[in-house]
Amino acid sequence: MKKEIYVFIQDPKKEKAALTTAIESGVDGILVKDEQAKKEVEKLAKVKVYLLKDINNKDPQNFVYVLIKNKSDEELAADLAKKGYKVLVDTTDWTIIPLENILAQADSVYTFVENEEEAKTALKILEKGVKGIVLKTSDINLIKKLSLVIKNETEKLNFVSATIEEIIPLGMCDRVCVDTCSLLKTGEGMLVGNSSSGMFLVHAETEENPYVASRPFRVNAGAVHMYVRVPNNKTKYLCELKAGDEVMVYNYKGEGRKVYVGRNKLERRPMLLVKAKVKLENGKEKEISAVLQNAETIRLTTPEGKPISVVNLKKGDKVVAYVEEAGRHFGMKVKESIIEK
Repeated sequence: MKKEIYVFIQDPKKEKAALTTAIESGVDGILVKDEQAKKEVEKLAKVKVYLLKDINNKDPQNFVYVLIKNKSDEELAADLAKKGYKVLVDTTDWTIIPLENILAQADSVYTFVENEEEAKTALKILEKGVKGIVLKTSDINLIKKLSLVIKNETEKLNFVSATIEEIIPLGMCDRVCVDTCSLLKTGEGMLVGNSSSGMFLVHAETEENPYVASRPFRVNAGAVHMYVRVPNNKTKYLCELKAGDEVMVYNYKGEGRKVYVGRNKLERRPMLLVKAKVKLENGKEKEISAVLQNAETIRLTTPEGKPISVVNLKKGDKVVAYVEEAGRHFGMKVKESIIEK
């Protein structure tokens, strides 16, 4: 479940530092207690502002506040959450037991937290955690730290080593160059492949060479038809990406983070078909492939995190890959029989 983070601002004028820090940190929204405070916040930026409603004045567009004092309060909170309300749970003394009882029945549950320890606990309760946390603090460092952790939308994949089998020149094709709104580091790139069941980590253009300056925001990802991995365990075709879209970037260890597309360039270039084999846990081998531009600046990634140019690839070289069961429908993983060659 994607986690959310909000900051509760009681007085926008007195808590301006906390408010501006929250907005600059990209929180999911600001909670306030009245319309006047909402207007003050909306003067600063285009940000979602929610009112805090009580159970007698509940509103599905805002947060319903429930103070947990007894079992009946827990049942009320769970019932409201099951009906689709954003339920903000508060307790007289911070404890996980009421939250456990509510989360066992419903998902749309949020809770106030005042420090990092409370936040970590709330996000892991019953292994799934609350849907989001609401920071009740003016500590700008805490707001920055927790926003960075939650909004970076990280994930961990189990990468494998693929052995290069063949590199075949294809001639001119349409290829996609993805320019992101973030700076990528050595060892990072995007997962692309002819099939969503087998993808290579194509390295970002972080490296200098004698002919072209580095472009650390860019991944020259390959042919228009290929899959690229995006958030929430989904894929898109490379040609579908456009400015503002979300796409996942991974390092060679399989640690991923979400970035945004700033520009997507489609151009005709000479291409290569790269084929490799991966040894599966059951002892069988799986072939994976990708169509990449035939140029020195296009690189795959070694298991040690080093970029290796496609023009230097040879049979037997090891590169980073990701494999899964085949089957995607509109970019979502599905269980069905599909053969891709």
